Amino acid sequence: MFEHTRTRRYLRGCVNVQGGETAVCAAEKNFPGTVLFFREKMGTDMKKKRVKLKGRLRIYMQTSLYLGLLLVLVDLGIYMLDARAGFLLSCFLVLYFGMIFYLMLYNRPIIINELVSFATQYGQIQKELLRELDVPYALLDEDGKIIWHNKAFSRVIHNEKALRRSVTSFFSSVTRDRLPSEEEGVAEFELSYGDSEYEAKFTRISLKEAANDSDIIEDEEYKGCLFAMYLFDETALKIALKENDDQSLAVGLIYLDNYDEALESVEEVRRSLLIALIDRKVNKYVSSFDGICRKMEKDKYLAILRKKAVAQMSEKRFEILDDVKTVNIGNEMAVTISVGIGLDGLTYSQNYEFSRAAIDMALGRGGDQAVVKTPEQISYYGGKSQQVEKNTRVKARVKAHALHEIITSRDRVLIMGHKLGDVDCFGAAIGIYRIAKALDRRAQIVINEVSTSVQPLMEMFQNNREYEPDMFLKSQQAVEIAESNMVLIVVDVNKPSLTECPELLKICKSIVVLDHHRQGTERIENATLSYVEAYASSTCEMVSEILQYIDDGVRIRVEEADCMYAGMMIDTNNFLTKTGVRTFEAAAFLRRNGADVTRVRKLFRENVDEYKAKADAVRQAEIYRNYYAISTCTSEGLQSPTIVGAQAANELLNIKGIKASFVLTEYQGRIYVSARSIDEANVQVVMERMGGGGHMNMAGCQFSDKKIPEVIDQIKQTLDQMIEEGELK
Repeated sequence: MFEHTRTRRYLRGCVNVQGGETAVCAAEKNFPGTVLFFREKMGTDMKKKRVKLKGRLRIYMQTSLYLGLLLVLVDLGIYMLDARAGFLLSCFLVLYFGMIFYLMLYNRPIIINELVSFATQYGQIQKELLRELDVPYALLDEDGKIIWHNKAFSRVIHNEKALRRSVTSFFSSVTRDRLPSEEEGVAEFELSYGDSEYEAKFTRISLKEAANDSDIIEDEEYKGCLFAMYLFDETALKIALKENDDQSLAVGLIYLDNYDEALESVEEVRRSLLIALIDRKVNKYVSSFDGICRKMEKDKYLAILRKKAVAQMSEKRFEILDDVKTVNIGNEMAVTISVGIGLDGLTYSQNYEFSRAAIDMALGRGGDQAVVKTPEQISYYGGKSQQVEKNTRVKARVKAHALHEIITSRDRVLIMGHKLGDVDCFGAAIGIYRIAKALDRRAQIVINEVSTSVQPLMEMFQNNREYEPDMFLKSQQAVEIAESNMVLIVVDVNKPSLTECPELLKICKSIVVLDHHRQGTERIENATLSYVEAYASSTCEMVSEILQYIDDGVRIRVEEADCMYAGMMIDTNNFLTKTGVRTFEAAAFLRRNGADVTRVRKLFRENVDEYKAKADAVRQAEIYRNYYAISTCTSEGLQSPTIVGAQAANELLNIKGIKASFVLTEYQGRIYVSARSIDEANVQVVMERMGGGGHMNMAGCQFSDKKIPEVIDQIKQTLDQMIEEGELK
């Protein structure tokens, strides 16, 4: 009985959707044991029920009756004129109505049968048309099971017996929740099957509405629905579009990072040979991808490529970066190159602008890497070498003169660093403050939260008669006084989201950026002057050089020299990492201006709680994959736990065999990750994949919506992925 009920509902729904005979044919494959019963039942129901006609057919069938009534009125009028004529017409009317009722009683079933026969034949034609239709078509029930399909659909799924099977078993992306709801009615999305790509369209068919549209059969209200599924083959179109996209133009710029330095390290008679070998490497690499490469300047190349070639280069992670380093004819310094590629622009000129931005970003991140820029994203490859320190100070002098012009053209100066500023950030801000005062401009520093490492330095300026009481401002105060005729100088950060007050970047028209961190995808775009040097050990080093060129006779106070010297000490781990000739020259300049090493060292002595926390972080460190140390640092009882975490990360590098260390610290609802390395791993790339950034051997990131175990798992997954890709070893 249960099966009969299901079949009855199924048949009646399909009668109104497909036609009676189509429904029966479809049901024979699903409920063969009960179809014969319902064939007889449907015929009996047709006899028992009073079949009603609708629309124009009903009016046509009743026309003779309406004409007879009109003749009755005419007969009444004739009676008034001539009784005998009226009587004669009345006799005719009796005969007329007798014939009408006879036809209605005896011929009506014949007419209805003919109509039903026509409908059946019409449904059979519909069934054949649907079955032979070239468009793959299928009917699904409420659960997504196939209840009928045509031959084209069978050819697609390579299965003739798909009835009562879920459509998900053939198309994994077609799930019940993706079928259209009653409000949507229609749903369209792309799907694939085998080697073909299809545009699938699903139409929801309400059985209740279909039953109400029936002109012949009356029945109770239907519930539920069916889904009509259409598949449109777009394989050829997508292949053509992909081929067209692969052939689109990509513009590349290739720069030699250390051209002058490399030539100086080789004998003069062999320099032309070194240049020729490099040219051959670059041209051969581009030509192997069916591209064109032309030399624009002595150390710059322009490459024209196809987008498909760029994808192939990316898969091999730009082998030219490592290949060009093998050129050695006695040169002490290996040659490195930077590659910037732009593609997917609306015009050729836009692709060129993308390549310009990409090469600038590659150079700003330290060189020895490739950057691919599209309108949607920026991809990085390489970047495993430290940027070579430039021996010349020409760039520092040029930037100093430009900064001089910008400051003197404005009335006031605002100085801002990054959130939870460290010693390098504070020292650089103090150095810029001294430059502004030397140029007779009012200057103020924006700082919100003061860490324990910065507090001793800040106390040297607070309640000091030599400095204004409002020397330091909160973000809200800075926003209130900010105006267009004011220059904003951002130090030790180049990401807008990490600055103390991002709102100031929108208010101030003139912005200067001084930073030593490698640039990432997010950066301050509207800077009037941008001086970002990844080779510098610290921002304090860069500001110290600018101080020497900004103006004649600039005098630095002892407190200011101590702050800048402290910033250099912290960022170089007491001059152990990222130090070069210019680092020590800047330190010597500060020493000549009164910086005291002993005084600075006393400022950074740790209390016992911080020392214990750092020691505990080292003790519980997990060594992952033999080379990577991962640990956590407590924040309980510590005023600046993030600094302690960074120090613990430095300590972990003293363990033999450790390539990189990662220390997590939970502080004020956020998780801070400090990543450190010496020279074997690029922690900047690791942190960038997790949403952060920094240097090759000093980087970090922050999370506000995760727990420490989740972040640890993410670090491990990132390391695993980069090892598999060859980015790490």
